[in-house]
Amino acid sequence: MSNKKTTNNINNNNQMVIKKPAAQTQVKSINGLTLRKMILNASRLLDENKNHVDALNVFPVPDGDTGTNMSLTLLSAAKEVTNCPSNNLSDVCNSFAKGALRGARGNSGVILSQIIKGLCNGFVGANEITIKSFIKALAQGTEVAYNAVTKPKEGTMLTIIRFMSEAANSIAKKCQGIEDFLHGVISEGEKALKMTPEMLDVLKKAGVIDAGGRGLLIIFQGFVNVLTEKEENLQFDDYISQSGLDGKFDSEQPYEFGELSEIEFAYCTEFFVVNLSKKTTEVDIDRFREKLMNIGDSVLVIGDLSLVKVHVHTNQPGVAMTYALELGELDKLKVDNMLEQNRQLVGRKKEELKKFGMVSVCVGDGLASIFSDLLVDCVLAGGQTMNPSADDIAKAADAVLAENVFIFPNNKNIILAAEQAKNLSKRNIHIIPTRSVPEGLSAVLAFNPEDTLENNLTYMMAAKNTVKSGLVTYAVRSTQIDNFDLKEGDIIGIDSSAIVAQGQELKKVTRELVSRMMDQDVSNITLYFGNNISEDEANSVAFELSKEYKKCDVDIHFGGQPIYYFIVSLE
Repeated sequence: MSNKKTTNNINNNNQMVIKKPAAQTQVKSINGLTLRKMILNASRLLDENKNHVDALNVFPVPDGDTGTNMSLTLLSAAKEVTNCPSNNLSDVCNSFAKGALRGARGNSGVILSQIIKGLCNGFVGANEITIKSFIKALAQGTEVAYNAVTKPKEGTMLTIIRFMSEAANSIAKKCQGIEDFLHGVISEGEKALKMTPEMLDVLKKAGVIDAGGRGLLIIFQGFVNVLTEKEENLQFDDYISQSGLDGKFDSEQPYEFGELSEIEFAYCTEFFVVNLSKKTTEVDIDRFREKLMNIGDSVLVIGDLSLVKVHVHTNQPGVAMTYALELGELDKLKVDNMLEQNRQLVGRKKEELKKFGMVSVCVGDGLASIFSDLLVDCVLAGGQTMNPSADDIAKAADAVLAENVFIFPNNKNIILAAEQAKNLSKRNIHIIPTRSVPEGLSAVLAFNPEDTLENNLTYMMAAKNTVKSGLVTYAVRSTQIDNFDLKEGDIIGIDSSAIVAQGQELKKVTRELVSRMMDQDVSNITLYFGNNISEDEANSVAFELSKEYKKCDVDIHFGGQPIYYFIVSLE
């Protein structure tokens, strides 16, 4: 268990925080060589983070994973750019667009290739890229991508690029250089990304933002990192809150698998049309697109008279190919049976249903990490001032792939809601009525996945009673209670539910609290320090306690909880 406070690059609005570099000379224009570096870096960054983007997929049978498809598309573009013998801006742009189209995989990859095509259309025709040409490129990227989709949906990658483009002009007025400009458009993209669950109900139900939108912003971050000459390890918090549920309970599969009957078109069909006939015209390509729309959905037909990329979901892949043969030759055919993919996913989910699972309630990044380290499946955000509902707890339990789920409320005010969750969950819920985080940790440590249900219940119930819990916090108003005359701002120590210590010094009040809780059987003192004190302060208090109680082991861990300076555990 780590006792160090970790850095979190996510703000309270679930956005990827982009740290601007220290003041320096801003880049005013980008040449072909720099654009080449930006493309290669974006490809690398997306490849490193593709698993996160994949985890945001919400559809029962994605025709390939979004992150993987976007990464393969960009890797193909990067390969083409690498092989480009010239650093001329137009040559690099042409290679970028050509490579993206050739490597486009799935809906997300095809749409990304069209965004890239539009961007490149805006870049070519000049020796260098300026903010003005970037504004033009974003507008063309938006237009080309929207035109490529037969039935555009808002709440997707299309929305993100549109928001970025629409804000570009106003952002440019405040910028000293292209770094500032890109930071600004990325920030607008993050705002749009946060809104996607309100635009697509399927995202809201799954508790995630749009996967393609996240992938697109990673690409733009890869661009800007080259200009700032600074690489940051990206961290994300892309699971939206739902009535206190922190959404992190099942990041690998944050959705329920659909029924086979929900899949109208069974075959995801992709191919290229190459060596088009001399008599084929742009009108013929448009008519081909219309024919595909009559036999399927998710239709994408993009390209020109030199190369056409085709994607369609249909029950008649042979018919789709026959139509295409009227235009030219077929290449790189791929047909996936989405019904069988769904069967495999459902079967895998059923196979992975383990015997026991655990859900713990707490607030604080450090405490959540500690419970996770102890193999708790879901850490549900909640505590003294933010009690989760019975429905929140039931949803968290349902997301745990286990027959039996143990719930650790860790607060007396949450125990009743946890009991009510039994009637709402499809799992067999067992409540361990822990009244504090120390009780919860003690009970979790007693869990044995190899033992029986009855024995685990017995041992965990007993374990929670072996620990004493205390809190160090402050008075929010002046009052008289528990024989104390409190003034607003006083530091107070709470043993169980009674105030037993009062003062102005954190160290002194903590020592007084521990003294009141101490007995001859205690051998371990553990302090979980909150987000309002430093690790040095916590170490200082722990040092004083270790001098006073030489027979006890004294440990500190970062809890990160608000309100409470310390959560104190005596065992």
